[in-house]
Amino acid sequence: MKFFYNILFKDNPVFILMLGLCPTLAITTSVLNGLGMGAAFTFVLIGSNVLVSLMRRFTPPQIRIPVFITIIATFVTITDLLMSAYTPDLHHALGIFIPLIVVNCIILARAEAFASKNNVLASFWDGLQKGIAYTFALLLIGSIREILGSGALLGHSVLGPNYLPMLIMVLPPGAFFVMGLLLAVFPKKNAL
Repeated sequence: MKFFYNILFKDNPVFILMLGLCPTLAITTSVLNGLGMGAAFTFVLIGSNVLVSLMRRFTPPQIRIPVFITIIATFVTITDLLMSAYTPDLHHALGIFIPLIVVNCIILARAEAFASKNNVLASFWDGLQKGIAYTFALLLIGSIREILGSGALLGHSVLGPNYLPMLIMVLPPGAFFVMGLLLAVFPKKNAL
């Protein structure tokens, strides 16, 4: 339990480090969107971590960042094409935020800070952990926004037929309200 607590709450890149907020706030109008973006993000993070780790001894320090971005862009392109082919509705819902995974600071930071200094297995595990934490954040925000914004979760009524949906929750301000409330309850890193 402590292991999962650390991954999901104590070291969550969204709630603790406040990284990757643009897609987090933009696409979490539903659980399905959050799950789709989380899966895409996790695939890219694991793939780029593994490849950066494999190439770390062959990459000159002077060009490491462009190499990392090229590796990340390759996995994002694969993800974008696969989602376009197999989940076109989700691909359309996520829109520009799929290609923007290339510049997600969490992925580049993990490539630079972890994968470029560690072996393949450790880099894979790091990518999986951070991907799960990011997906958890998206699912949590998406669930709250979907339930309050429509009274349903994944198309199933949760709050009953008499519930008056809070439309603001599926609009951009709703993302900020939910994020603010969650930040208030998440554990904080020790102050400097």
